[in-house]
Amino acid sequence: MKHETIETNVGWLIVLTLIVISIGGLVEIVPLYFIDDTIETVQVDGKDTIRPYTSLELRGRDIYQREGCYTCHSQMIRPFRDEDMRYGHYSLAAESQFDHPFQWGSKRTGPDLARVGKKYSNEWHVQHMMNPRDVVPQSIMPGYPWLMQSLHYKDVADRMRALKMVGVPYSETQAEFDANVERYGKDVADKLNINSAMDNLISQAQAGNYDGNKNDITEMDALVAYLQVLGTMVDFSKFDEGHFAEFR
Repeated sequence: MKHETIETNVGWLIVLTLIVISIGGLVEIVPLYFIDDTIETVQVDGKDTIRPYTSLELRGRDIYQREGCYTCHSQMIRPFRDEDMRYGHYSLAAESQFDHPFQWGSKRTGPDLARVGKKYSNEWHVQHMMNPRDVVPQSIMPGYPWLMQSLHYKDVADRMRALKMVGVPYSETQAEFDANVERYGKDVADKLNINSAMDNLISQAQAGNYDGNKNDITEMDALVAYLQVLGTMVDFSKFDEGHFAEFR
């Protein structure tokens, strides 16, 4: 059959288009019925290392979304050599399993932030948010000096409950807490307890002193805490090279 015949015959065009779409859909859907999970298992000493965000990190993520950071920064490193050399190991599905919504992004005006955690100091992040050109002269990013205002966190427990409803394993009952102890260890389970969300937020902010101001808990504290945890939950040195390829 000539290509011209297909283009000039609406019936053939519709039928063949539907066939191609069906084949493409089956290629995507059928494999899902033959694999156990699409999320990688990331464990060290029998404990999951990828956890939900703490109450302070969660508020920081809220601010990250509020300010539209995702429009210029992706959080998804693709499995290409050039991306690996610049940003590090490609992103795992497991690293986004507690993100609602995920922050993969579709463009990069600025660099990818999937592994920005611990790459720079707290002081660097604060100065970068206040006036980006002080640390990156060629930056076109705007400043965010208003982030030094006090953080609103009275409703952080409600925010955690909302995420719990869509499957994020924050705990509120003793049984849920015990399950998190088994999955993550007690230190992490304590930080995921909704009943102590505000106390945990205050404690982390004061201990981290992310913005350098101990007299107040600010939005900058929360945002920097969030940025500093990105990409730090998986220690790839503890896994054999190619270990995660079996999940792809």
